[in-house]
Amino acid sequence: MKRRITLSAVKSRPLTLAGALLLATAAQAQTPAIPASPPAAALAGPAQAATGPWTLQRAVDYALEHNLGVRLNSLSAQNNKVVLNQSKAALLPSANLNGNQTWQFGTSVNPLTYEYQSQTIRANNFSAVSQLVLFQGFQLRNTIKRNALDYEASVQDIEKAKNDLSLNVASQFLQLVLAQELVRANQLHVDNDQAQLDRAKILLKAGSIPESTVLDTQSQLATDQLNVITAQNQADLARLALMQLLNIDPATAKNFQIDVPQLADPDEEAPYSLDVNQAFQTASTRLPEIKAAELRVQSARRSTDLTRGAYYPRLFLSGQIFTGFSSSSVSRVISGTSAGTPFPLVVLDAAGNPVPGTSGYTVQLPGQPTYDVLPVRFFDQLNNNLGKQIQFGLSVPILNGLQVRTGVQRALLNEQSATVRAEQARLTLRQSIEQAYADARAAQLQYSAAKRQVTALTLTQRNSEIRFNNGLLNGTEFNIAKNNLTFAESNRIQAKYSFIFRRKVLEFYQGKPLTL
Repeated sequence: MKRRITLSAVKSRPLTLAGALLLATAAQAQTPAIPASPPAAALAGPAQAATGPWTLQRAVDYALEHNLGVRLNSLSAQNNKVVLNQSKAALLPSANLNGNQTWQFGTSVNPLTYEYQSQTIRANNFSAVSQLVLFQGFQLRNTIKRNALDYEASVQDIEKAKNDLSLNVASQFLQLVLAQELVRANQLHVDNDQAQLDRAKILLKAGSIPESTVLDTQSQLATDQLNVITAQNQADLARLALMQLLNIDPATAKNFQIDVPQLADPDEEAPYSLDVNQAFQTASTRLPEIKAAELRVQSARRSTDLTRGAYYPRLFLSGQIFTGFSSSSVSRVISGTSAGTPFPLVVLDAAGNPVPGTSGYTVQLPGQPTYDVLPVRFFDQLNNNLGKQIQFGLSVPILNGLQVRTGVQRALLNEQSATVRAEQARLTLRQSIEQAYADARAAQLQYSAAKRQVTALTLTQRNSEIRFNNGLLNGTEFNIAKNNLTFAESNRIQAKYSFIFRRKVLEFYQGKPLTL
């Protein structure tokens, strides 16, 4: 039964991952390659223990759920989303409330009456200010468009991170399958060697073969046992690397096993052929890294337009409401009326001289109002001192140390750099497809040749075994024949998995799902 995994996109350098399939041999030990993306890690707690055989689909889903690299890319996209929302909010008018309280000691100016007073004064000032940009060289609009492109590019980065991780898991999964198959192949040779040694001992007792033949057989058995240990170590390292990639604790997953899919032999298919140009055109419209590179080119162009906007005048509208309070502000309040004052009445003659005998008359003058000096209450002052202001402002840039010109030049260079990076991404994709196709064809041909070689060497080994058992062939020549067969089988197995992985990647380039 075939197991299937479908990815939405794939990175431009998957062949470097497939190269790990060629490194495992039956006779040499190696350290596992470091994954291209950070090891998966649990976000909410430790990873759960593995239960049951793991299919490739289950491994990929588990890694995507627990990988920190994907999480970091997601957070970066969320940050770009916040920046985009903030740039949209910049179109709204600004509004701020201001207030302060001060104490003035000694001789100072009253902040409301502007009179010098020698006393301690407590003053408050309050204002509400709002400003709206009417024109700014289309900088606000271009900022929104640029940030929107940056956000879309970061979303593509998330997809790329997922694809990178998925391919890493698929590559390590196949690496483990390859290592396990090499273990089985080498164990089969050990079993054959043991049977051969048992027969040789019987023949030695019968006097049919010399003792050197038994010693040669024991030497070959020890060599093949070493190959089994080496292959098992490779399988253990591949298993550990896959578990680390999935963030599974080996201490709690001692029974971690994979579900080995049934994979067809490469020679059962027709010679692999591919329209490289068509595959490139299809892949260039699907891969998130290509989309992200193109979006960043558009973003760089918007940045250039944004920088050029500094050449234009800036027009804004502002309004302000302000008021204040001062502890030295006082008011005169009528407190009553003074008593009337008698005033002597004098009659004057025509010449203006007082007439005798008239000074005894008086006139009672009315009383005058009296006042108390009281401090003005807080809220009364705020109401009395209320002021309003509306202002249109215009700023025309003339000369600012050539900062705008320099900024435009740098923006143009960044735009050219983004264009070159996009071209480089497409070139790398094309080269990867061409290399993958060449490697897939070579791996298929190598598998066919290795399979024919295994068939021929199997017959040779059987013939050598018959001659060896009859004493017609010495142990050294017999061991050489067996080692040649072992080496050919190792080449056949490696060519098989190399072709499978490269072909699946190329199929995905053509828009087909990556399946196993």
